[in-house]
Amino acid sequence: MKYFFALLCMLILSCVQDVFAQIGEIRGTILTQDRKSFEGVHVTLKNTKYGTTTHANGKFSIKAPTGTYTLMVSILGNEKKEIPVHISENTPTILDEIQLNESGIALEDAVITGQFGKQSLRNSVFQVRTIDSERIKLRGATNIQTILNTELGIRFSNDPTLGTTDIQLMGMTGQSVKILLDGIPLVDRGATRESLGQIDINTIERIEIVEGPMSVIYGTDALAGVINLITKKSDGKDNLSISARTQEETVGDEYDAFSKKGTHNQNIGITWQKQGFHLSGSITRNNFGGWQGDSSGRQKAWMPKEQMLYTAGLGYSRQKWNLWYRFNGTDETIKFLGNINLLNSAGDKDYITKRWFHQAQGAYQANEKLGFSGALSYTDYSRRTLSTNIDFNTGKRTLTLDAASQDKSIFTTLFFRGTALYKVNPNVSLLPGLEINNNNSSGQRILGSPTINEYAFFVSSELKITPAIKLSPGVRFIKNSVYDAPPVIPSLNAKIELNKSFDLRMGYARGFRSPALRELYFDFHDASHSINGNVNLKAEYSNSFNAFLTWRAIEDSKLRITSTLGGFYNVFHDRIDTGFDPNNPTQTTYLNISLFKTTGVTLDNKFYWKNLTATLGATYIGSYNEFSEDAELDESLPEFVWSPEINANFLYSFPKIGATLNLFYKYSGKKPAYAILDTTPITASLRKISGYSMADLTLTKTIGKYVSLIGGAKNLFDLTAIKNTTIGTGHDASGPGFNGRSYFLGLNIQWSKN
Repeated sequence: MKYFFALLCMLILSCVQDVFAQIGEIRGTILTQDRKSFEGVHVTLKNTKYGTTTHANGKFSIKAPTGTYTLMVSILGNEKKEIPVHISENTPTILDEIQLNESGIALEDAVITGQFGKQSLRNSVFQVRTIDSERIKLRGATNIQTILNTELGIRFSNDPTLGTTDIQLMGMTGQSVKILLDGIPLVDRGATRESLGQIDINTIERIEIVEGPMSVIYGTDALAGVINLITKKSDGKDNLSISARTQEETVGDEYDAFSKKGTHNQNIGITWQKQGFHLSGSITRNNFGGWQGDSSGRQKAWMPKEQMLYTAGLGYSRQKWNLWYRFNGTDETIKFLGNINLLNSAGDKDYITKRWFHQAQGAYQANEKLGFSGALSYTDYSRRTLSTNIDFNTGKRTLTLDAASQDKSIFTTLFFRGTALYKVNPNVSLLPGLEINNNNSSGQRILGSPTINEYAFFVSSELKITPAIKLSPGVRFIKNSVYDAPPVIPSLNAKIELNKSFDLRMGYARGFRSPALRELYFDFHDASHSINGNVNLKAEYSNSFNAFLTWRAIEDSKLRITSTLGGFYNVFHDRIDTGFDPNNPTQTTYLNISLFKTTGVTLDNKFYWKNLTATLGATYIGSYNEFSEDAELDESLPEFVWSPEINANFLYSFPKIGATLNLFYKYSGKKPAYAILDTTPITASLRKISGYSMADLTLTKTIGKYVSLIGGAKNLFDLTAIKNTTIGTGHDASGPGFNGRSYFLGLNIQWSKN
């Protein structure tokens, strides 16, 4: 197995380097803001395994190979410091006393999504969850779905026929979740959020999740909330850095480096910064060999996937200006392998996706009160179905001639967004903005070559009524060239600081979802399908309410405990669903026919103590039972059916040996649903997706100055299938990771000139 052999060789070379290196020592003392000894502070040499924590007297000592390093000093609730140091062989390096000041904004708690500029999570009017780059790294995640699947209230569903994976947030499906890359919406061909799996996780600095409708600021599809993927940016310092990553993983008990069984991931990236200029680029290869599961012959329960991801960036920043351009490219092929028939031939399908995403953004700070920002993006997205027959007698492969066997759909989007932030006075801020969307589509299953233009103007504001009360009202005006869009979308959010320990956030928002191009112009007819789009569709709209109470039970330099209790209630009108065409019952079309509701409660607890970080949370989510008000049913049915979730995450660091241990657990409870039986009298039957547990264990270890090793096991409970007795689609009966217990080993190299 060549990949594991290469990792082993690099590990041996790194260890040999440590053995023959000349060793020196660095010593120092850390003080608190009031100049008292600071115990438990993390002191490490950046990008190395060498580190420690301070003793009761605030002193520390680190032994490491001679050379020049950056000393990193950090502890929760205080400023972080980076100090250039040099370690000599014979004489210990003695540092001056280092004093840490308390910080209202810890770096990992600063958020930007939906905000009036970057601010602390505590000051945000919205309820925001964050996943930082360190957590992504320590999970050994190779795609964004893997890291999001650990979050409370988020589930994924897999379509084994098309090889796609969709997301559910707080009981609402992916078509109600807005996916952003640096605040710019990502394009998908329909309701399924395939874009989440087509962005390189190696380029992501942090992920921010805002729960609740954000339609005023971000427009269509943000009924359930937004997920903002924030890429790594320049820190303004002159530097050259190179990173490389390789990771090998089994798929259940399947692995072979030469036959492509298992999962194989490689990445290389480079970043250069000089006098305000910033250049970057990366290439990532993700290869998934599929998983046989219970399938027989050539067919696989999970289809193989080959994926190449490309990024390139250029930026320039000055005191008042910040301009940058970024390209993200995806070239992906999902393979369906058919079984061999009596003629010794088989039918295969390749689902080929290409996504070319260009984005240019800029910001200008005119003065202390006024700033401008703008974003322009262009997306060229296509998905092609290539159907072929292979004759195993001759080895010849030919195109399939069946109806609809060859298909290509193309979607292009031109997007512009401009905003101005004006601080009228210390208590009043205004954020007006303009958005323009141009969407085009074409393909065998699209009627004609339709174009949709949408124009929106929005105004949001932040009003500090008192030092403890902050309001954020907003309104969005919409004009669409095709469908009947809601002309006005309002929202009102509030944050009330009850006392030093308690914060209350409350919100009401009107949300909406535009009909997808496929729903408006879909045209698919073959021997077993007869589906038409409906250009007369209206946009879905919702009324949503939420409230979150945060209790900072303990908050000091050594220990922090925070609990958040939340609740939400959403009502969706004119929900778009498939049904028989009223004018032609032999045809299926899309109609505004459904009413839908979700409600639930969440409890999230965070615990920080010395080297231990832990989270424990639970949700209880109710989904509307559409048959509860059916007068033809003889039985009384509940309005909501309920499903629980529990998650826990424990992270412990060993700074003296440069190692971490991470244990993750999540329980997704049974998901009930009612179905009508075709009997007389009409009765409803309770069906369900069974509950299941997922758990992962990850260990990391730094080796030398530039190398780190990561390994562990995923799906510790060896889950391969979930019992599903529901009728229909859109369920999480085969979500990510349901292919048995797997083991992985990875190597990360991070070289920096400074």
